[in-house]
Amino acid sequence: MKEVVSSKLQLVDLAGSERTHLTGVKNKESIEINKSLFVLRNVIKALASQLKDNKARAKDFIPYRDSKLTSLLKQSLGGSSYTLMIACLSPSDLYIDETVSTLKYATKANCIQNKPMKNVDEKVLIIQELQL
Repeated sequence: MKEVVSSKLQLVDLAGSERTHLTGVKNKESIEINKSLFVLRNVIKALASQLKDNKARAKDFIPYRDSKLTSLLKQSLGGSSYTLMIACLSPSDLYIDETVSTLKYATKANCIQNKPMKNVDEKVLIIQELQL
């Protein structure tokens, strides 16, 4: 039997924080976007501080379940996958606060170091052994 290798690619456009005074949008959607970004920031901080201590302790709580976004990205953020973050910045002085915030966010994300590995499905291995 031929070995089948599969992969998963997740692309997420975070689109920045929804500042209602800049966008003029005041609705439930902007509140949910800000909540997801807040939880993502907390997850990134927790993962970065875990690695800073050089100890991945089981008792350390990473709040993946606090939003749908972080639940979906759990494997990419703290799992066995490669993670890449592209930060888009504005060269305008008008958006200096957002630019600094984005750079801080990206710096924390840069501290996360996953160890990519090939995940092998045990069921497939058993079937292969039986066929031999």
